[in-house]
This record gives sequence, structure tokens and C-alpha cells, in this order.
Amino acid sequence: MDLNFNDLGLDEQYLQAVDRLGFQKPTPIQSMAIPVLLEGRDVLGQAQTGTGKTAAFLLPILQNIQPGIGCIQALVLAPTRELAIQIAQEAKKIAQFTAIRIATVYGGQSYDIQIRELKNGVDMVIATTGRLMDLIRKDVIDLDQVHYLILDEADEMLEMGFIEDIETILTHLPNVEQKGLFSATMPKEVRLLANKYLVKPKEIMINPSNRTLEEIEQRCYFVRQDGKFAALLKILEMEMVQSALVFVRTKMRAQELADDLAEQGYAAKAMHGDLNQKQRESVLLSFRKHQITMMVATDVAARGLDIKGVSHVINYDIPDDPEDYIHRIGRTGRAGCRGNAISLISKKEGERFHKIESFSHQTVIECAVPSRGEILAKRDEVFIQRLLDSMKNTDLERERAMVRQLADRDFSALDLAAAAFNLLRNNESPLPEEHRSPEKFSHGERSLKNGSLKEVSHISKKHGSSSRSKNKGEFSEHKQEKGMVCLKMNLGKKQGLRPGNVVGTITGELGISGKTIGKIHIYNDHTLVDVSENHVQAVLANSNGSYKVNGRPVYLTRVE
Repeated sequence: MDLNFNDLGLDEQYLQAVDRLGFQKPTPIQSMAIPVLLEGRDVLGQAQTGTGKTAAFLLPILQNIQPGIGCIQALVLAPTRELAIQIAQEAKKIAQFTAIRIATVYGGQSYDIQIRELKNGVDMVIATTGRLMDLIRKDVIDLDQVHYLILDEADEMLEMGFIEDIETILTHLPNVEQKGLFSATMPKEVRLLANKYLVKPKEIMINPSNRTLEEIEQRCYFVRQDGKFAALLKILEMEMVQSALVFVRTKMRAQELADDLAEQGYAAKAMHGDLNQKQRESVLLSFRKHQITMMVATDVAARGLDIKGVSHVINYDIPDDPEDYIHRIGRTGRAGCRGNAISLISKKEGERFHKIESFSHQTVIECAVPSRGEILAKRDEVFIQRLLDSMKNTDLERERAMVRQLADRDFSALDLAAAAFNLLRNNESPLPEEHRSPEKFSHGERSLKNGSLKEVSHISKKHGSSSRSKNKGEFSEHKQEKGMVCLKMNLGKKQGLRPGNVVGTITGELGISGKTIGKIHIYNDHTLVDVSENHVQAVLANSNGSYKVNGRPVYLTRVE
């Protein structure tokens, strides 16, 4: 049966909000969950990110709230800060035509701000378990009148070890009348939790449809573990990547891979649990605004985040659970667009991936890593297209005059064009070598155009010179480009600084594009970096030590 939102029992103010938000038709999880939750029944729901799951529980729970009573009536628990914030943002949009007050409590934000908001009176709280437990211990939150409880991404909560916190929180909810438990996957631990706390729940299982997966081209590359990074670089050369989520297993791998990609000229940042809240929000905003092309994330950090327009999902590390693979790749190929899922598989991961293939019942195309010849041909194709575009859209009269001048010196048109091409392509990055791990890649001088990273890793070998003469010598060798200003950063090689950290510090603080960054020289105890003169004042104004790299505060000063 093809339902509309006005068939689900929603009040007028929520139908108005749904219309304002541009929702056309209820998704399967919404069609099935909203009427059941409005009836007051418990729900056990399984649905992937991007299926409309959040609105499926927010719409009925918000409708059941009586605003203005002055007590918390509904509680939503989420595993991560980002997901809690995302749920709260959607809840406020859905409740925009009501007087319902919504608060978000999570780690990384001041206790005072959150306590003040709670004291002013709220109707719904969206929380992470850790911060909620802290507020309970401080006796600054009253949950006695909570009637509605939702656990979102329950599988991830249990995976992160939050079961004891959840059970403790439940002891502080004496008057809960209705509970909903939603999860992307349904391992036995989630079922045990549901059996223990839900009362005769309605089970709603929305599995990814074959049609959804058919919109995604799935490819795999069998490579050596120490050849993954080189393989990834070669694959990226051949892909039209607009926005890519790259999944890895650990926080350390996420940061290292993002830094390595940044060193190779890609606009990439990491998303993991070791970033502070301001950094995490900055990375997400940069990715959503397409200021960076790639976000390298762990499953935990990316869980529940609904990001539109992802052209590629790259499994740099293969997940253990086949359902996690489905959950990952389901982030691309949405809204009628074709998606791309790329998996790099080491020998150790081969058996695990074959289980994933069997589970998904989908064809995964096995491909060979692009060869040197294929990459060169692709570069030629891109270069020729740029030339053709330039001929169509640029006034070339000055260039024609130069060609005529050189032709008068008996140079052939073919030789002139070849020399010009060679000059234009001098700045192309070197081809990645076969089976080399990231740490073995050369960190020599590069200068990539079109806003990609330019860096020179350098360790000064001069000793015995004064600091003043040493800095002068360094500055003379660091010749900034026109329109750029040279800044000095207080960290260098000794502090473990990498080019990716430099870019992340400047662009992350201000939310500006990587195109504003020029050459980078990393020395033993400091770094020189070129910043666009249009942004240098803002960069200096914000370099007050609040941003940290490897636990150390970062300061930037102008080089005179």
C-alpha cells in the first residue's frame, strides 16, 4: 500500500514540518514505525543510515510530548556526539511549529552550558551515555518524568561497551511507558537487550533492497597489505572522486592514512574518537561543504552520520561483519545517483571478503590495480580535455603572439606545443610505485596546482649558526608564491608534525579551503607555511593555541 504522511496519524503541525522539510513520501521504516509508536507500543527496528530512521521515531515521540510542563518527557540515547547533535538538529526542525524545547548533552561541551539549559526547562533530551551518566552523578538532571525512551544505533552502543551505562540509566527512569530500540544490524547482543527491556515489541526489519545495492558498482582489488596505499593512489588517479568516505579499522590508521593522502596532494581529513569536539565538527562541516574530498573514518566515528552526495565508499580495511560492509557501502548510490564501492583486500582479508560476497548476494567485480601506462593515458586524457576547455573559454591572443614570435625563429609548431606541454606538466606528482607502504613514500619536493597540497619536508643540516641567520637562510630558500604570505608555526619534525597536520590546523580552525595553503617546509623544531594573503589575518587571529597537534598547542606568526 502506497501511504502518504497524512495516512500515518500525524497532527497538522508535524505534517506542516514534514512538508517544509521536503519529505515527499514516507520511507518503509517511517510507514511501519510511526503508527506503531503513536499507538504506544514498544518497537525493535532494524534499518540502515539514510532510510529515514531518525524521523521514524522522532515524529511520533515528539507528537506524544506535552510542551510546557517543565519536565523531561522523552530521552534519546546515541553512541556518539556527532549522532546526538544530528538527531537534535532534526528534532528541532520537526518540532519547529510547536513549543517543544529540546536539549542535547554530550561530552566535549561545557557542563555549565548544558546544566543551564536543563534548568531552564526542556521537554526532550538527546544524549550520549557518558555525559548523561555524569549529569546523573552530579544530580543536575531529573529523569523521573521520562515516559518515552529511544536507543538509536543500539548495536554500536553495545560494541562500544555501553551496556552497563545503559542499564544504570534505565534504573533512573521509573516511569517509562514506551521504549524503542533501533539498530543498523541485529546481533544477538541487541536481541538480548530487547528481550530484557522491551515489552511485546513490534519488530520492524528494513533490509537494504537489492535495488538499492544495484545502484552501487562494487569493485575489489586484491593487493599486498604493504601495497594498499600505492594501490589506492593508483585507483584514485583513475576515478572521478567527488566525495569519498574511506573506512579503516583503527583511530591510528585513520589519522595516518588521512595524513598520507594529504601529503600526496589530496584534500583529506580523519574522523575518529581522539579528535576533540571542535575538530570533529570542523571535519564534518568541511566534508559536507565539499571543502575536503575524502574523510577517513572508523566505523564508530561514522556511525549514524547521514551525509549526502557521497560518490565513493572505499574499504581500505575490510570489516569483520558482513552487515557492517552493507552499512558502509549504503552511504553511496543514493537519490537515484550511481554509487561506487571499492574494497582493497589483503591475503589475510580474502576469506572475510568472500563471506561478505555470499551474504550480500551481489556481484563484486574483481579488478586489476591500474598500470603505469593506464595512469599516464588517463593523465593525458585529462590534460587534453583541459587544453580543449581552455581553447573554448579563454582569450589566447597574447599566447598566439608569443607562438608567432617563436615560429619566426624557425621552431616548428609541433616542437613548440610539445615544449609548452612539458612545461605545463612539470608539476604533476610522481607515479606511485608498486607495493610500497605509506611510510616508504618519498617526502620530497612537490608542487601540485589547482589547490592541492604543496609541501617540502626538509630537515636543516646547518649547525653553529645563530638563530637569526638560520631563519633568514631558511626563509630565503622558502620563496613564497605571489599572493601568499609566509607564516611560522612553532612545531616541526621533532614534535611529529606532518603536512596533513599543517593543513588541518589552518583549514580546520576557520573552515576555509585547502586552496588557501601554499608551500610547506617542515624543519626540526618549526615549520614555514604559505597562506593566501586574503586569509592571513583571520588565520593569525585564530592561532591562539586552542588547536593542538599531538597534544601540543599550535601558534602561528608572520615571518618578517
